[in-house]
Amino acid sequence: MNKTLLITGGAGFIGSHVVRLFINKYPGYKIVNLDALTYAGNLENLKDIEDAPNYIFVKADITDAGAMYDLFGQYKFDGVIHLAAESHVDRSITDPNAFIRTNVMGTANLLNAARELWKENYEGKLFYHVSTDEVYGSLGDTGFFLETTPYDPQSPYSASKAASDHFVRAYGNTYGLPFVITNCSNNYGQNQFPEKLIPLFINNIRNNKPLPVYGDGKYTRDWLYVVDHARAIDTVYHTGKQGETYNIGGFNEWQNIELIKLLCEQMDTKLGRKTGESAKLITYVKDRPGHDRRYAIDATKIKNELGWEPSVTFEEGLSITIDWYLDNEEWLNHVTSGEYQKYYEKQYAQ
Repeated sequence: MNKTLLITGGAGFIGSHVVRLFINKYPGYKIVNLDALTYAGNLENLKDIEDAPNYIFVKADITDAGAMYDLFGQYKFDGVIHLAAESHVDRSITDPNAFIRTNVMGTANLLNAARELWKENYEGKLFYHVSTDEVYGSLGDTGFFLETTPYDPQSPYSASKAASDHFVRAYGNTYGLPFVITNCSNNYGQNQFPEKLIPLFINNIRNNKPLPVYGDGKYTRDWLYVVDHARAIDTVYHTGKQGETYNIGGFNEWQNIELIKLLCEQMDTKLGRKTGESAKLITYVKDRPGHDRRYAIDATKIKNELGWEPSVTFEEGLSITIDWYLDNEEWLNHVTSGEYQKYYEKQYAQ
């Protein structure tokens, strides 16, 4: 069946992998990639599919309600996969209002536009909201986040995502808007902006810069390879039950310091350094405010009901990720210098 889908934030890290998968797997779908091209949106992430016949890029901001109404009216979307978000906890502590504008008001604008377009007939329509495990708060040494875990956000970022989740469910309950929500653990992989731990440390190691570790380094996260997250989004969009929430995780917990040590070991091998050389760059720094101690996702529901599970181990995925960054130094240099922003101007100059 031919469909026209809107993917928001499709020039970002996770979004670009989702756009690529849908473009290649569903040639009968028209994929509209909406991105505001802020610092984390990079069209160089999609150079390999930018000329695909079923791909359209639109530069716009989800905080612009009028632009969203116009866009929905123009393309008559059958579905929305909503990934556009401010997502970095440290930035949310510095500027919480930016997260409220994008993650809460932006999501509400999309919901309103979808409701207006689909109000005559919801059949075959779906609003898929991509969220985070951080809405659940922090865990102790045991236990896992379930789809039924009460929300307990601890940072402006997670609070804004929790609010957007609630709005999606409220529109489902109040207006009958067909929706699904997924809450995913930490992603890693190719094309991630190097403010996040793994690409930041890969870049710092290659440049012999310090590796800043918050607190005692024993904060624990569940890690998922981004290509597996894109596969999960495809699975949930096409086979998930409307009105349901699915947790997506890697069954893969690591303390930050242990992850960093593994990263240092693999980087030493790949760069031809002596074992332990990169680990000397580890530097403990003051902890950040409201730092959640442990996240751990129970992804049993999506595995048992929809048949999805990760395709690679963390060690395998990390090795693939390091190789990509080392093989794509031009991309990394463009991102860290801001040169990547000129790519849009060159490709889409009016």
